[in-house]
Amino acid sequence: MRESIEDINYKEVIEYSLDPLIVHSHLKIIYVNGAAEKFFRASREEVIGASPLDIFKDTSKPAITKRISGAYSKPAEVIEETIYRMDGTSVEVELYCHPVKIGDTIAIQTYVKDISERKQQENVNYEMNMQINELSAQVVPLLEGIAILPLLGVIDHDRAKQLLELVPVNVKEHGINRLIIDSSGVYKFDNLVIDSLLTINNVLNLIGVKCIITGVRPQLSVEAVKIGINLKNITTFSNVKDALNYLGVNNLK
Repeated sequence: MRESIEDINYKEVIEYSLDPLIVHSHLKIIYVNGAAEKFFRASREEVIGASPLDIFKDTSKPAITKRISGAYSKPAEVIEETIYRMDGTSVEVELYCHPVKIGDTIAIQTYVKDISERKQQENVNYEMNMQINELSAQVVPLLEGIAILPLLGVIDHDRAKQLLELVPVNVKEHGINRLIIDSSGVYKFDNLVIDSLLTINNVLNLIGVKCIITGVRPQLSVEAVKIGINLKNITTFSNVKDALNYLGVNNLK
């Protein structure tokens, strides 16, 4: 018996798919699989015959219409959108569609993937990172005129910008003239970290604040040399205790 992929029952394949699938043509839904029925919380009879545009926000419909028109000739890129179920509840999804031929008719098959849990977790992570960034941009006064700035986690472009904006303000508010920047909590040292430390150091020097950088690992010096940065003019120590000793603070209680 000779087997051919052409003998595969296409409708059976998509019916058993765990992902919600919609087939539509000329802005009319002609088929949904079982997973789509569950996802949209409606029977096939309620969905088939409706316009695929009905599930989108009014503000998204012009772009979706254009996207559908282009998908008759080639697959469209994966996008994220907010859509509505038949009961009116909204959900964040990924959408992917491509052309499919049904007899002499060119239709579009759309895959719907629920990403609401992922988006919720991303939002939680974003809020946590914002809180951590704000806290780690706060200087901690130790003695009169002396404070420490603990850097934690990962420094990206947004974080570097935030540090440059907030640290000089915080230093001025607390009347700080000597600031220990402790980088021992930074996960990764790269060119951006080095540039951020140098920029903060230069800005604070201009307003009369002496910077001491602690927690400096050998990797920092190596990377600095690679990109041609001279660290000789920057006061560095391996830990905060040594920096405090340098400032004449031997017993901090």
